[in-house]
Amino acid sequence: MHKKLKIGECDALLVVDVQNDFCCGGALAVPGGEEVVPIINRIASCFETVILTQDWHPKNHSCFASSHPGKRPFETMNLAYGEQILWPDHCVQGTPGADLHAALDIPGAQLLLRKGYHQEIDSYSVFFENDRRTPTGLAGYLRERRFRRVWLAGLALDFCVRYSAEDATRCGFKTVLIEDACRALNTEGSLAATRQSLTALDVPSVCSKEVYNG
Repeated sequence: MHKKLKIGECDALLVVDVQNDFCCGGALAVPGGEEVVPIINRIASCFETVILTQDWHPKNHSCFASSHPGKRPFETMNLAYGEQILWPDHCVQGTPGADLHAALDIPGAQLLLRKGYHQEIDSYSVFFENDRRTPTGLAGYLRERRFRRVWLAGLALDFCVRYSAEDATRCGFKTVLIEDACRALNTEGSLAATRQSLTALDVPSVCSKEVYNG
């Protein structure tokens, strides 16, 4: 028997980067990424407020390995704001890979937030860019609307979801991870590091079956 967790009017669901390039056949496919779509569609109906996010990179973004001659995807290098993993070109503005997955069905979503659109800085978190200082504006939006708790689902668990959960906590929001509504890249121990970080921050991990509204 699963313990049920009631959703209230001070709760918002953040659906992170469920885009074609992070799903099967995409440029930066997360293993099993498309499997989160039906789960997210179901749990979204429990929330009055759902916020969708997109990676939205310009061509030749600094986080792309192709922008740095001699570099390959998944190598790291130091950029102006610190160490950055270099990625395959992905979620380029206006391309099919940047589109939300076609089966994602959340007609009541109230906000679509795009991130990673500044040429010289990546943005994993939906709250801050990778310098950990430049805000996206989402925290202010949530505070203005008096949300107190955010629930996270999407891709990838060990990067954009992880950093979003860390920053949500840092911004003072109660934070819950819906783990079966996420999938991970799991590169170089990133998934283990994510679990360690979120445990240290007391971010609970729950199953979608535990979520309901009253």
